[in-house]
Amino acid sequence: MIIDEEPRKRSTGHEIGCDLSAISAEELRYRITLLEAEIARLRGEIDRKDAGRRAADSLFSPKV
Repeated sequence: MIIDEEPRKRSTGHEIGCDLSAISAEELRYRITLLEAEIARLRGEIDRKDAGRRAADSLFSPKV
């Protein structure tokens, strides 16, 4: 019986601290791209929260 091999699916994420020795260079580059996109998303959320905090501080801070 011959079993058709399905194309290998790419990982949808990366686990911090996982063993990298069995992962191809191409897969590692792909994971870096995913992680860089996630870092950008996190930084964007930080900026949004900081802007909201500054707006609230300016609205509610005591006027001297």
